Amino acid sequence: MIKFEDIKSEYPFKSNFIKVKSYNYHYVDEGGGKETLLMIHGNLSWSFMYRNLIREFSKNYRVIAPDHLGCGLSDKPQDFPYRLETHIDNLESLLFSLKLEKVTLVVHDWGAAIGVGLAARHPGKIARLIILNSTAFSTTWLPLRLAILRIPWLDNKLIRSLNLFLNTSLQMSCRKALPSIVRKGFKYPYQTCNDRIAILRFVQDIPIDPEHISFEVLLEIEHGLWMFRETPVYIIWGMRDWCFSPRYLRRWQLYYPQAQVLKLDDAGHYLLEDECDKAIATIKDFLESSTINTEIQ
Repeated sequence: MIKFEDIKSEYPFKSNFIKVKSYNYHYVDEGGGKETLLMIHGNLSWSFMYRNLIREFSKNYRVIAPDHLGCGLSDKPQDFPYRLETHIDNLESLLFSLKLEKVTLVVHDWGAAIGVGLAARHPGKIARLIILNSTAFSTTWLPLRLAILRIPWLDNKLIRSLNLFLNTSLQMSCRKALPSIVRKGFKYPYQTCNDRIAILRFVQDIPIDPEHISFEVLLEIEHGLWMFRETPVYIIWGMRDWCFSPRYLRRWQLYYPQAQVLKLDDAGHYLLEDECDKAIATIKDFLESSTINTEIQ
């Protein structure tokens, strides 16, 4: 059993919570300054994945990194409707609770659909977009490894009972071997079958079928992408991603031709583990070169 003390040196941040539908919704809130970076994680992850960015950018910015309900240090109710729309609703509650304005949104994996879903509801609150390997648009294609995990009856066994998805993902998602403490950090919130309920629901909620309950929500998000065609956008992409291949990068570039792009040729899905220093250095340049007016209009 992994204890929090085992990973505290990698994740030394104060825990904060708001109530969302009577559940505890966890977030990190570090640093200060006029500008705010809001970092949204995806499936199989939690705010831990942004730990190095939080440490670095909290020196000059306010950095907020929530854990979706069912993930990280947030509550994990077993009967909650873990769907794209409800994740956006929860993030919206955080936005309102903290009275956030003019944020730079950092998104990864399914966190892009959630984060951009929030942005489409409140475009005036978004100053910049930083997009890591992810999607926020419709697709009819899934990697075989994901498709297998969506087979009814087998999905629950592989994802929750055997914890196969999390264990294999940590091997597949990085080009560099993860230190033991980092592996423990990714696994810490998901040690029991009940802990992994949201991981399963995320996989089940991938809307590749027009009949899927989240398909219309994803289409609305996709149709809202145009609202940020004049917003500063920076895309950082691990080119060796088993899940989000360069085809997804090309889709993002079609939506955001103004985007600056950094291709990390030897980084995988967890690009911040493979090439964190390079990502931090270029994000600093992007933030400094794309100054924003932080005054509320």
